[in-house]
Amino acid sequence: MDTSLHTPSRQELFAGFFSVGLSGFGGVLPLAHRMLVMQRRWLSDAQFTEVLGLGQVLPGPNIVNVAVAVGSRFHGVSGALAAVGGLMLAPLVIVLSLAMLYGHYQSLPALRGVLTGLAAVGAGLVVAMGLRLAERLERRGWCLATALLTLVAVAWWRLPLLGVLLVIAPLAIALAWWTREGRP
Repeated sequence: MDTSLHTPSRQELFAGFFSVGLSGFGGVLPLAHRMLVMQRRWLSDAQFTEVLGLGQVLPGPNIVNVAVAVGSRFHGVSGALAAVGGLMLAPLVIVLSLAMLYGHYQSLPALRGVLTGLAAVGAGLVVAMGLRLAERLERRGWCLATALLTLVAVAWWRLPLLGVLLVIAPLAIALAWWTREGRP
């Protein structure tokens, strides 16, 4: 166990995920990584990667799954509720307010430009987080091969994500088990 990590209270879980939900446009996973690993030190990079992997194979938004997993890790159901409540409160209020404004001003070219720019920034943040996480993957051939196979299957072949996960995730788990250190 990493002794430099901090165990958050329920209030800290709410406040931390509230800050992520408040500041994220176009995807908050990079911001969650920064908050959880780099700023507040609630998780190590390896723990974040595990929680993110779990969040990606479960149904629902990845960041909500991450909030549930992190909150429940520290305080059970009440921690999960605090983390998800903090994550969702600000975006809910903001999105409902913006939806009302968008209904009135959606035909303005300036608004379309703003939305296009925000989408580009969001995509850049996701790519940057992926590259940062890839730096910390184990340097094994099968890790790189499964990552590339997943990328090719989803990005180029445009296969359904659920089908790709159902095939590649068990394969990767089997390879990790087969190549683990100290295997009998």
